[in-house]
Amino acid sequence: MPEVRPESSTTTVPSREGKARYRRILRFAGWNLAVTWWFELVLPRIGLARLAERTRSQRMQRFARRFHGLAVEFGGLMIKVGQFMSSRLDVLPPEITDELEGLQDEVPAVPFAAIRERAESELGMPLERAFASVDETPIAAASLGQAYRARLTPSDAADTGLDTVVMKVQRPDIDLIVEVDLAALRRVAGWLSRVKMVSKRVDMPALVEEFAETTHEEIDYLHEAASAERFRGDFAADSRIAVPEVVWERSTRRVLTLEDVTAIKITDAAGLRAAGIDPAAVAAVFADVMFDQFFSHGFFHADPHPGNIFVTPTGVAGVDPGPDSSPGSETPPWRLTFIDFGMMGEVTATTRSGLRKLLIAAASRDGKALVAAIRDIGVLMPSAETTELERAMTQLFARFGGMGFAELRDVDPREFHDFAVEFGETVRALPFQLPENFLLLVRAISLTSGVCSALEPEFNLWDSVEPYAQQLLKDEGGNFVKDFANEAVQIAGIAWRLPKRLDALIDRIEDGSVAVSTPQLDRKLARLERLGRRVVSAVIFGTLLIAGAVLTANDAAFGIVLMSVSALPLSHALFARR
Repeated sequence: MPEVRPESSTTTVPSREGKARYRRILRFAGWNLAVTWWFELVLPRIGLARLAERTRSQRMQRFARRFHGLAVEFGGLMIKVGQFMSSRLDVLPPEITDELEGLQDEVPAVPFAAIRERAESELGMPLERAFASVDETPIAAASLGQAYRARLTPSDAADTGLDTVVMKVQRPDIDLIVEVDLAALRRVAGWLSRVKMVSKRVDMPALVEEFAETTHEEIDYLHEAASAERFRGDFAADSRIAVPEVVWERSTRRVLTLEDVTAIKITDAAGLRAAGIDPAAVAAVFADVMFDQFFSHGFFHADPHPGNIFVTPTGVAGVDPGPDSSPGSETPPWRLTFIDFGMMGEVTATTRSGLRKLLIAAASRDGKALVAAIRDIGVLMPSAETTELERAMTQLFARFGGMGFAELRDVDPREFHDFAVEFGETVRALPFQLPENFLLLVRAISLTSGVCSALEPEFNLWDSVEPYAQQLLKDEGGNFVKDFANEAVQIAGIAWRLPKRLDALIDRIEDGSVAVSTPQLDRKLARLERLGRRVVSAVIFGTLLIAGAVLTANDAAFGIVLMSVSALPLSHALFARR
């Protein structure tokens, strides 16, 4: 079989259909990258920046529509990429996120005959022997697999205590499709890593490799089953949470059988009200549960979209179930039931330590310490020059630092807009990267915010963050004292060495060996020098062009030569960077 050798990996592309799929993904990416390069880089250089800006919204909408069509047609990882893009409300414009929203619901189902063949091959027996019955109509068709309602045989039902279950089966050839899509994504990441404005901000190959690792875990159903058991253990004492039981006897790497826990979809506000459940209360509990995962357990559901969470009534509204309730509080008469544990994330020790430092810096209104914490988390690359970012954070604290969440909601939006305009370019210019599992954490928070906002339009996610931040600071109080002590030792050391360093500096000033470096001034001078060279090239271009046009009347050949040669200084004037 022919092989495709993408950046940093070797992946076998199976069959003619696989190669055609690979090439089409690359053509789609290459064309859109070329269009972006032309409008965002070339046109502004030749004085047409307004044209690029005026057409940007339409271009983004066209791109999103084309990608939407490609994802629905191809399925596989293209659906996952589209879902990720639709959840990045903090990065991508609404022209893209709105078009790709709900992409999961449009995945066409695979015929049951192909699913039956796949399931029987995995289970090693006909479905009629494995289950008492299987409904051939899928209850869910996702990008990587499909789910069907089934009933266990009497013997299995007696062993497990379950009757109705959900059989989840991977789509045929999904392993090969995933490898083709990853090969294409790696190649595109290689292209982007050669673009300076991209490579200095994000490590695209590393991002794709993390996406690949997550995807390989997601298509291993035994890994998903183990994650479900771990999640159940984390919340075993929390009566607000339910997790379906795994039927291990009917589960393999490509077939997963779980307890049927279907109930009210979490964003079905009408269904919740009909069951006597307040959607706003569901939003508050859901946010609390998700932040419990982030801050308390460090193991979290990274795909909490509405299709993966049900609200299961447990009793009459307003009645306290009692035994499982924490002292002084009531347990709601319903539970949040999570399903689909294929995409899980972990908050690493490094990330947790960085979050602690970030919260301490925010509490003390220390912009410099806040930037240092962001660097410790690993979001900023080591080479990042953060002086301007530190100034921006200091200005942010000076302007909004003394306000609580309720007060921030009342601030004139134009103030936030002015701040974004002032410091937006500083943030966009910084080289950043996404450390391990950080992308999943951002995705989970984004989806959590979306679900809560759908349940309660006035819901403020940050109100749910505040108690966890306070608890984290309290739990890490000893570390705070230790950090303070280390800082004090460092300051004392600097004070001890300061007189000797001042003496050495005075000696260097007296003998004239002190050199003063002004990087910002040097950069401006270099920019002026480049601009001067381009102006000279533009003058030479105009001179050659006019001379050629004048001489064409008497000596056509020589005039044409001069006009042709004028293209060289024109190219330098338009595109030269140095």
